[in-house]
Amino acid sequence: MFGDTPPWDEEDPDDEGPDAAGLEAAGQQSMFGDSTPAATPKGEPQVGASAAPAATPVQADPVTQASSVVAAPPAPAAKPAAAAQPYRVLARKYRPQTFAELIGQEAMVQTLANAIKRDRLAHAFLMTGVRGVGKTSTARLIAKALNCIGPDGQGGPTIDPCGRCEPCLAIAEGRHIDVIEMDAASHTGVDDVREIIEAVRYSAVSARYKIYIIDEVHMLSRNAFNALLKTLEEPPAHVKFLFATTEVDKLPVTVLSRCQRFDLRRIPAPMLAGHFAHVCRQEGVEAEDEALAMVAAAAEGSVRDGLSILDQAIAHADLDGEGRVGADKVRDMLGLSDKTVQRRLVAAILEGKGADLLDIVAHQFALGVEPIAMMRGLMDLTHRIAVAQVAGNAADAHSAEERDAIEGWAKGLRAGQLHRLWQLLLKGHDEVRSAPDPLVAAEMALLRIMHASDMPDPGSLVRKLEEIAARAPAAPVAAAVEGAAGAPSAHAGPAPAANVPDWEALVDDVEHADQISAANTMRLQVRVVELAPGLLRYSQPPAFREDIAGVVRAGLQAATGERWQVERVEAEGRPTLVEVADARKNADAEALRTSPLVEATLAAFPGAELIQDERPAAIGGGGRNWRR
Repeated sequence: MFGDTPPWDEEDPDDEGPDAAGLEAAGQQSMFGDSTPAATPKGEPQVGASAAPAATPVQADPVTQASSVVAAPPAPAAKPAAAAQPYRVLARKYRPQTFAELIGQEAMVQTLANAIKRDRLAHAFLMTGVRGVGKTSTARLIAKALNCIGPDGQGGPTIDPCGRCEPCLAIAEGRHIDVIEMDAASHTGVDDVREIIEAVRYSAVSARYKIYIIDEVHMLSRNAFNALLKTLEEPPAHVKFLFATTEVDKLPVTVLSRCQRFDLRRIPAPMLAGHFAHVCRQEGVEAEDEALAMVAAAAEGSVRDGLSILDQAIAHADLDGEGRVGADKVRDMLGLSDKTVQRRLVAAILEGKGADLLDIVAHQFALGVEPIAMMRGLMDLTHRIAVAQVAGNAADAHSAEERDAIEGWAKGLRAGQLHRLWQLLLKGHDEVRSAPDPLVAAEMALLRIMHASDMPDPGSLVRKLEEIAARAPAAPVAAAVEGAAGAPSAHAGPAPAANVPDWEALVDDVEHADQISAANTMRLQVRVVELAPGLLRYSQPPAFREDIAGVVRAGLQAATGERWQVERVEAEGRPTLVEVADARKNADAEALRTSPLVEATLAAFPGAELIQDERPAAIGGGGRNWRR
């Protein structure tokens, strides 16, 4: 009673005091009073109103002996139910909070871990890559890693930030005073950069490093970049710059040379599908593997895009009350073509069933599948068949039926057919995309592909022509040329072997080897008696007697790179190339004179003469120029 502390100042260790809700309720009562119902049963507390404070017993003041009545503090009001938190989309809810949760960027994480362990931290980092691969998230994780102090407050920079210390929590919530995040798309000028330059001179307030995260840094103006260069090259020791951009080619080379660059890769579709399966398990949602594979393929390597699509797929699946993310629902939501329908379309194209093809296309269009999506689906299936043809199996098939179909086509189709099918589909895709009526364009493109599917490829066509030429008898023109040249077939020498070089082609090779004089001599004077690899025996027309063996030998060696044995003999050989050309020309002229049209013309005009004009054909014309 007579201690140093008055009784009203003594603190009760068991009394925690009113909470925020109680204080707010007391303030409401003091301002607006109690709303007491007209009739309240005796002894029952009023619902929705605080009980009236009870008066304490009359106590005598030990000093003045005066009586006083002390009002008891109001009883704390009942805590209201916690307000429902607004829904957070999956892309924000599952943003990585540690480097272990960052998928697909193992090389970058390993580099940062080694730099932290060896205390070789750069002063500026640049994160590049396509949308949704984690550029801004990586910048925030680096800020955490550099400023983490550990649960005990004694830690240093680490690749595994604790996530429980005050710097980690403040950075995660975006309220740390020393981690400044700036959007360069809305702060593009020199004045914005000047504020950064002025602020970097001051040390960090409550963190180890003052960190500037500039997102979409390529949006800064040229003058802003120039203003930042000096500070970026030699910043204070307590400052780190973290840049993120999707268009690194727009950054000046002077900025790139001052940063440590990390190219964040696209996330592979299988890894995305596994990540989405983990998210579905966390959310308590059941999803089919094929549906997750479709979402991963539609994401195109972006985690954020994939989570947004998955969010939509979950909402779409809840419409029927099942809550299961099925492949058919994802296909309908994305407007994709059914893989079974794709296989039926390919089968109709390869088997030439035009009516079935048109029925499938019309049915898919009626279900809401866009023609451009059908073309993309066929292109994807063609690509998978080509890959299976090279790899030997369809490793990416989602069902046994799909695997059997792809592997069967991979074994039954030639590589040339697959590549031609791809080129035709690619051309059809461009036509459908730019056509005024995409459905009609898709039907015409698929019908064209169907009619071209059974055509032989150029390689097969050449082989067939070579086989036909090898089996065919000697042409009548060749016999006429031999007779016109005066070289009987009985004296033309032995039949050429299969490996005997072609004489005319050999002379052309000599001419292409810059041995034009030797080639002209060979065409004019050489009658081939025997021709084999490295051996030529020849005779000359009676009008030529000079020795040309040395000239021919030099020309053949220049064309083939081999030494040749060239001998002149007295035997009768085949006509020279000039004699063959003259005989062919005379045969053509004789055939022209004996044609019915020319004979009728000469009969109608007695004394007329047919003269061939040897001048070149007129520009824009073709064939020979004839005059009377």
